[in-house]
Amino acid sequence: MGLPGGFVEEGERIALAAPRELAEETGLEAGALRLLGIYDTPGRDPRGSTVSIAYLATLLGEAAVSGADDARDARWFQADTLPKLAFDTRR
Repeated sequence: MGLPGGFVEEGERIALAAPRELAEETGLEAGALRLLGIYDTPGRDPRGSTVSIAYLATLLGEAAVSGADDARDARWFQADTLPKLAFDTRR
């Protein structure tokens, strides 16, 4: 299980790719996102060299989400009861 994400399209700015991917993967239109961190440890993704740029959305309450695009499922978890996450996502 992993967090919603994807790839930046040719000519697209990262700050615009993040909310686009969030909406594509979960159906959530979150508005402004805040930079959380950049993760670039070599070997963190078994598929190859990957840099992840994580953003944080602040919502007023729980919003409906559903898996879309290449996400099979989308749902909310309490921060202290997360399931096992893919790659180094727990960081």
